[in-house]
Amino acid sequence: MPSIAKPSSPALSYQALSFLLVLLVIAAGPVAARGAEPAGGAFVWFGTYSGGPKKSAGVYVSRFDEATGKITPPQLAVEANNPSFLAVHPRLPVLYAVSEVADADADGKRVGAVLSFAIDESTGTLTPKNRQSSGGGGPCHLTVDRTGRVALAANYGGGSVICLGLAADGSLEPVVPGTPGGFIQHEGKGPNPQRQEAPHGHSINPTADGRFAVACDLGVDKVLIHALDVEKATLAAHGFGRGAPGAGPRHFAFHPNGRHGYAVNELDLTVTAFAFDTQAGTLTPIQAISTLPADVTDTKGFSTAEIVAHPHGKFLYASNRGHDSIAMYAVDEASGRLTFLGAEPIRGKTPRNFAIDPSGKFLLAAGQNSHTVTVFAIDAETGKLSFTGQSLEVPSPVCIRFRRIR
Repeated sequence: MPSIAKPSSPALSYQALSFLLVLLVIAAGPVAARGAEPAGGAFVWFGTYSGGPKKSAGVYVSRFDEATGKITPPQLAVEANNPSFLAVHPRLPVLYAVSEVADADADGKRVGAVLSFAIDESTGTLTPKNRQSSGGGGPCHLTVDRTGRVALAANYGGGSVICLGLAADGSLEPVVPGTPGGFIQHEGKGPNPQRQEAPHGHSINPTADGRFAVACDLGVDKVLIHALDVEKATLAAHGFGRGAPGAGPRHFAFHPNGRHGYAVNELDLTVTAFAFDTQAGTLTPIQAISTLPADVTDTKGFSTAEIVAHPHGKFLYASNRGHDSIAMYAVDEASGRLTFLGAEPIRGKTPRNFAIDPSGKFLLAAGQNSHTVTVFAIDAETGKLSFTGQSLEVPSPVCIRFRRIR
């Protein structure tokens, strides 16, 4: 019956269309919710010392919101023995840690280890991939070059540095033997008989172009420069720079322009600014500046620890243990010289390490002896730090590293 069929057809089409629209709205719900989430989230891992009063078990992980600075309570990412210092592969979902121990190997030599872990990109948890000997006791610092071809570590107890090649999947390759090879034993001592009686490798940082690696050795009182071959995973002695006698260089930070670098000195509580010749691979000191306010005169039990250049290049930060603060500096980008801006308390104890988040808007400070990580906002104009009120409980935190969630 055509007279009935014709008017009912538009009604059926309307119902079908309505049903389709409902389905689209339902489907759009999660998409809209995802779009409402703050962009720029990151995983943040905490390297720790095992045991202790808070009974650390290994590496911990939280999620960090770059838009708000909010951080989630930490979860154990993987069990490990003294995974004190961390590094993240620049491309692959792989995290590295030193195992800061001094166990006897088959030859009776005291050595630690470098560990690699696969990152679960949905949770931030870690699965062991492989490990290699650090070649010396007490490895305490670790970096990866920006191409992801080598990992570099410094052995405090062994007074040495090591370069390990990285395979295509990010796993650690054995050290290259010989000279040049992947291992350098530092030699000498400094003027402080208690702390500089022997070499104590404290850090090693590759240059942006991968041609050199700068190693601070507190014991020999030098900032050593080693020629680096990232293709062959080898190191060769090249030269050195130094600050005041007995300064005790500990960690080093390059300015983003690559032409200047800064050593934080553990023993005399200063930062030495250097001009770096990128072609010749030489460091020339241009300034030494205190990490403490001028009115701080009793420095018994004080020492420095970490130094970090802001990715925008306008500011530099260094940590004071004992004073329990972060020293803040403005950087003259033309000359590399520093102007002291003050020292911000970390609201915790013993800032062994701190890190700036990928957005450059926040700084997280690890209080090793307060078992806390505190969050600070960075003023983009002045470089000053302001406490956000967030204090996270983390057992014996020693190192903080970020990776954006992909």
